[in-house]
Amino acid sequence: MNRPPPAVTPPLIRPATPGDAEALARIYNHYIAHTVITFEEQAVSAPQMAGRIGELQAAGMPWLVAERDAHLVGYAHAGKWKPRSAYRYSAESSVYLDPTTLAQGLGSRLYEALFAELKARGVHVVIGGIALPNERSVALHEKFGMAKVAHFGQVGFKFGQWIDVGYWQKHL
Repeated sequence: MNRPPPAVTPPLIRPATPGDAEALARIYNHYIAHTVITFEEQAVSAPQMAGRIGELQAAGMPWLVAERDAHLVGYAHAGKWKPRSAYRYSAESSVYLDPTTLAQGLGSRLYEALFAELKARGVHVVIGGIALPNERSVALHEKFGMAKVAHFGQVGFKFGQWIDVGYWQKHL
């Protein structure tokens, strides 16, 4: 007899706090060590992650976490696209998930909440940079109406290989 898969508890999406830094660093460090999704090459400590959370929030930008059964399973944040004042209505988004929770809709839930928060804060354009190829990330961004607007060839070098980066954007 085939049984349906167990129900997955919906995540609580909430603003990040400095107390989340250790769990967020664990999630992010997986991507640093094992993928080209981020161009960082050195692990990030919990204090460094807490500093990053504080910097974005102090700049008026959102950093959200997904919590399920009292465990952090992912996060999304946005930062200013560029520092010059004319870019003040543009933001760059990022999302990272615990690798054990992929393909469960968490990225979509986080982006839905993040984009709503950005719109409420007066952001006009959200931009997502994607190391290519990355079919899952492209699909997530395009699910939210983001369109590819740029492709830069071989702009990153990690794990002995050159990596392209594409940019997707959406007007909120």
